[in-house]
Amino acid sequence: MSNEDITLTADNGDVEATVQPSNGGRIGSLKIDGVELLRQGDKFGCFPMVPWCGRTRNGHFMNGATPHQLPLNSPPHAIHGTARDGAWRTARRSADEAVITYDLVDPWPYSGRVTQAVALTGDSLTLTMSVETYDESFPAQIGWHPWFNRTLGDQDVRVDFTAAWQEERGDDHLPTGRRIDPRPGPWDDCFGMPEGVHVTLTWPGQLALDVTSREQWVVVYDEQEAAVCVEPQTGPPNGLNTAPRLVTPIEPLEAATTWTWRRL
Repeated sequence: MSNEDITLTADNGDVEATVQPSNGGRIGSLKIDGVELLRQGDKFGCFPMVPWCGRTRNGHFMNGATPHQLPLNSPPHAIHGTARDGAWRTARRSADEAVITYDLVDPWPYSGRVTQAVALTGDSLTLTMSVETYDESFPAQIGWHPWFNRTLGDQDVRVDFTAAWQEERGDDHLPTGRRIDPRPGPWDDCFGMPEGVHVTLTWPGQLALDVTSREQWVVVYDEQEAAVCVEPQTGPPNGLNTAPRLVTPIEPLEAATTWTWRRL
């Protein structure tokens, strides 16, 4: 199949999502009753973070005793994986679902395949991702980085969540390894939710949207004027080094997140 943009619809066309395989496998748009939820422009949509999430310290990680150096695309660190920069392929599509794939290539040092499924209903969008290999095992992470519009209509968003802890952030923007009590925003911080991620975005009088995942970590980023990011992920920033999840020939890494909305 081609890698052209895919438009998914639900609820008799009142809900519409655009999947962009050729643009890093991102969700380029999500419209509810014609209202765009995702920021457009330069930094837009929702992109997959894989095979790592957030910053990897100095672009360096170990696979057992083997060291690796990644390009420093956010000096002095490597950020947000490589798949967001590549062209994905469409494996399957229907009116309300798409499955796209991406083969890991240089500068990632291991071979593997990423599969992302996007499923749309009248009140939810579910993103499911897996990383698999039939070659060497390697550490990896999965996450998503949506840019939700801060304002819908004339209403600014309210961000609500309860976390068990906050990863203390060092001057280098990476977790120090200490867990602290959650602090008030603004945030560019990682939070721990052992019972699963649950963050609610509310635009009063417009829409309420729940971002949920069975994963335990979420980065909340609201230090900007145009958008708010709620990023479920399988480990904290620098997790390739501090909380690696191993992808093996018999055990892929899998994760999912669902956005569920209700009109107010």
